Amino acid sequence: VQLMESGGGSVQAGGSLRLSCKASGSINAYCLGWFRQAPGKEREGVADISRDGDTRYADSVKGRFTISQDAAKSTLFLDMNSLTVDDTAMYYCAAAPKEFCAVMGWGAFTRVPLDARGQGTLVTVSS
Repeated sequence: VQLMESGGGSVQAGGSLRLSCKASGSINAYCLGWFRQAPGKEREGVADISRDGDTRYADSVKGRFTISQDAAKSTLFLDMNSLTVDDTAMYYCAAAPKEFCAVMGWGAFTRVPLDARGQGTLVTVSS
């Protein structure tokens, strides 16, 4: 499945953004996640969602970010609130086939192959 992110942009600290990730086909056979990479830093898992709808979040975004999906629209979302300058990064969505979902430990989406993630969308938060 091919993935394409959208919704990034520039926002002031305290603001909100909604990222979307549109899949080229059905997402029912995948578990999905978001990760980010800030300049000069390693990739960091942000949130993921299982095929059953269970969610996990990085400690740094808990209570501020919400991951969700709309299977009918083959779209994954990331609602980001109370943004801080530390949230500035390129955000990527990623997918893993269902046979791998059970062993996708936290942060595993940061290591998916290029063809299993989108091109990214840039989020810039200014103070």
